[in-house]
Amino acid sequence: QVQLVESGGGLVQAGGSLRLSCAASGSIFSINTMAWYRQAPGKQRELVAGIKSGGRTDYAESVKGRFTIFRDYGKNTVYLQMNSLKPEDTAVYRCNVVERVLEYWGQGTQVTVSS
Repeated sequence: QVQLVESGGGLVQAGGSLRLSCAASGSIFSINTMAWYRQAPGKQRELVAGIKSGGRTDYAESVKGRFTIFRDYGKNTVYLQMNSLKPEDTAVYRCNVVERVLEYWGQGTQVTVSS
């Protein structure tokens, strides 16, 4: 089993920044992908950003140039640096980790961007 602990959400004004973190612990042998998803009220969950074990990153078009995902391999932690936040970024953000072939989800952290 792998446990994920997220932190860093909150309320911020438009144009501001937040950094989310997600620390994985437990029975970790090999983490393949770490990613952040978000879901706003009434909308489907969407992939925000992901980073593979080799360092390749993927971003949703809506956050390219504003968000950066990066990993601390030694700490099994993934971060999401969010800059130039917009009200439409408001959502519950959840960490997703694939350890070998199993998938794990964090509990979610609320990000609210006021206009």
